[in-house]
Order: sequence, then structure tokens, then C-alpha cells
Amino acid sequence: MTTKNIEIQNEIGLHARPATYFIQKANSFRSSIWVENSDRRANAKSLLGVLSLGISKGDIITILADGEDEGAAVEALVTLILGGFNQ
Repeated sequence: MTTKNIEIQNEIGLHARPATYFIQKANSFRSSIWVENSDRRANAKSLLGVLSLGISKGDIITILADGEDEGAAVEALVTLILGGFNQ
């Protein structure tokens, strides 16, 4: 399992359009991927799951992946977040 913590920097957090980009990127990998905020965890491939976490600017989230491409999945999602969710 690969994990990484990252702070959300964009103004609107992980809501609406950024969440959609995040989920699309997560779905491009075969590994199981989760995102955690505080003590709650959701499937990173589920829009409702990710939105239910209420991730805002300044929150430190943990991305976890388990599977054949777990390292690449975590790095791609971190890169997406650090890039301001630009595709």
C-alpha cells in the first residue's frame, strides 16, 4: 500500500469541478484508491464519497492506494492537486 499526505491549496477545496478531475484521474488506475480527511475515508473513485468528506482549503488529506499501479496512482493524484487541478 502506498500513502501520501497533502495539503489542499486551491480556494474551493475538493468540491465540484476539482472533485470531478480527481475522480477521473483516480478511475484511470486499476488500484483501489481511497482519500481520508480527519477520521473519515471514502473511495477516491466515487464522486459522492469524495464530496461527502467536505474537503476544504487548508485540509491535509491522505491518499491511499493498493494494487498493481498504486505508486503511480498516488503520484498522479498528488501532481493533480499540486497543479491546481489543471488537466
